[in-house]
Amino acid sequence: MTGTPATTPQAHQIAETAAQLFAAGVMSHSGHANISARLDGERFAMTPGFIRELRPEQVAVVHQDGRVLEGKLRSSSTEIIAMHGIVYRKRAEVGAVIHTHSPASTAFAVANRPLPCRTEPMLRFGQAEEVPVVAWGPRGSDVSVRSIAQILDDRPTTQAVLLANHGLMVFGPDPASAAALLYAIEESAEAEIAARAIGGAVDFPPGALAAVRASMARSS
Repeated sequence: MTGTPATTPQAHQIAETAAQLFAAGVMSHSGHANISARLDGERFAMTPGFIRELRPEQVAVVHQDGRVLEGKLRSSSTEIIAMHGIVYRKRAEVGAVIHTHSPASTAFAVANRPLPCRTEPMLRFGQAEEVPVVAWGPRGSDVSVRSIAQILDDRPTTQAVLLANHGLMVFGPDPASAAALLYAIEESAEAEIAARAIGGAVDFPPGALAAVRASMARSS
């Protein structure tokens, strides 16, 4: 065992990230979101069904098969385990998953439209391609989980997906990194919507990703 939820580094990282999401202004009116962090090959720490004013000791430990091993989840949150678990099963490098109803990103999800990669922060924080849309299914259902799995197979380098008529999921090596990408995606969605009022957004020129990576390498 890694320890009780309150003593795991992941629980503290999750609580810190939850507070940062609100501070960054990327949350919906309801404040709904869920955050998880991998503990080992089969277990992950997960928020209990809310993240507002979350404390580390409130973070639960769950098994990928859906069992709650430590702590408690709200009954409506047990169906979320499968949505996070499929990402961990498909992506061995992923250490954290965040799901929100961030308003601008969710607008693209509701429209069932992929979010293009047209802002430099998306390039810098790991999403150098459009954010694809996962076909709709009831939250946490087999249909939804299979659809997420299919997108992850079809798009092996995407670090985020839009859940049709639902919201956004991002993933990264740790909660802070996943949150950084979430901020970039939400800002990009806001900019994409705003740009339509002045003629529409424009794609990057050829070679933009390589140029950004070279610039980042020089400054590291």
